[in-house]
Amino acid sequence: MATWKLPPQVSTWIHQLSQPLHGRLAWRLLPLLSGLLFAQGRRTVASWLRAGDLSRDYKAFYRFVGSVGRHVDFIASMLLRLLVRHLPLPECLLLALDDSPTKRAGPCVEGAGIHHNPTPGPAEHKFLYGHVWVTIALIVHHPRWGVIGLPLRALLYIRQKDLGKIAPWNRDHFPFRTKLELAAELVVWAVRLLRFLGKVIWIVADGAYAKRPFVRAVLGAGAVLVSRLRKDAALWSLPIAPRPEQPRPRGPKPKYGKRAISLAKRAGHREGWEQGEFILYGKKTTKTFKTFLATYPVVGGTIRVVLVRETDSWVAFFCTDPQATVRQILEAVAHRGAIEQNFHDVKEVHGAGQQQVRHIFANVAAFNLNLWLHTLIELWAWDQPAKKLRDRSASPWDDPERRPSHADRRNALRRACIRETFSASMGLRVLTRQSRAVVARLIKLVA
Repeated sequence: MATWKLPPQVSTWIHQLSQPLHGRLAWRLLPLLSGLLFAQGRRTVASWLRAGDLSRDYKAFYRFVGSVGRHVDFIASMLLRLLVRHLPLPECLLLALDDSPTKRAGPCVEGAGIHHNPTPGPAEHKFLYGHVWVTIALIVHHPRWGVIGLPLRALLYIRQKDLGKIAPWNRDHFPFRTKLELAAELVVWAVRLLRFLGKVIWIVADGAYAKRPFVRAVLGAGAVLVSRLRKDAALWSLPIAPRPEQPRPRGPKPKYGKRAISLAKRAGHREGWEQGEFILYGKKTTKTFKTFLATYPVVGGTIRVVLVRETDSWVAFFCTDPQATVRQILEAVAHRGAIEQNFHDVKEVHGAGQQQVRHIFANVAAFNLNLWLHTLIELWAWDQPAKKLRDRSASPWDDPERRPSHADRRNALRRACIRETFSASMGLRVLTRQSRAVVARLIKLVA
């Protein structure tokens, strides 16, 4: 088979990711990801095989996709270690958690069910039929392009009533677990792998995950949680320490104070508001905020609360580290938008969810392969010059200084692959100027 020749660095990374797979199958990961990179049209697994010139061996590659689905946790662990080795990481690591659905069709798709639709669109469809993926991503800050999300691993959430659609021999591998339990598993997995760095690990999640099972799992893993706080959250004041002359009361020290705290009353009070400038979503923004300490039974101790006044309302956030600053909390909340951008990219750019596979392990592999390719592209583009990533020559009306999108970085990697393939096939032969111009135009058409 005549597959694409990736840059040596990317080929080495994919070879490292394939180590958890069986020795007779590991070599298939490189051509499969190459086909995923160059797939066109509807991104089914068949389009991956056509783009990678793997059609003659399609049965073996379809079986290989299912094999990848059984080793997702080990491959994702290799990917996280790869990022740790090659990226400059700060002293405080930030991990983002969220879930996203992918639409499917057909009654024989294992694990699919009816779920809430977060983007109903003009048709206002409140529900969709498909899969829901609880995903964790490493949030990093690029010196030129700002905040970037690097998705690591996704777990499939299956409703309890849909477990009967799974083949009996696969049900033991997919017991019913809530989204909170799946998110807790991802946090424990990531923190365990990153513990050797000796860095502080922060977890930022949507307010839907700020519930007792998930919060206690994050704290038990030794991480710090930042999330949105319900406006009717049952907060209490700090416990009052006894005066020195008073005898120490019997029993354990109290965790919570005796005075209830109403967030609505705190937000409605005119006094105590402050203003500060923060870098949120890549822009310098002035925010009006109010912060204080409180105790929260869901957390089991003291938290830092931050109220932010918006144009027509207010929002509340909390952090399980009472010593955290307002800047750290608000920037972490803003950085959570990177994982939502990841979901957009893997669906719109790579076509995640379009793979028409029915077997549950093949579905797990297909979505995670899209995540891993996204992360490998961002890792390859990290040190690339700006001119190589954003080619605006065919679009003079576009802003030449605009930050390159993930699609721009993917196209840059495509062009590099085509050049590597041409160089390897041409050998020592020298092309004329006219031939080089034709090759350049072909590269632009393909990538």
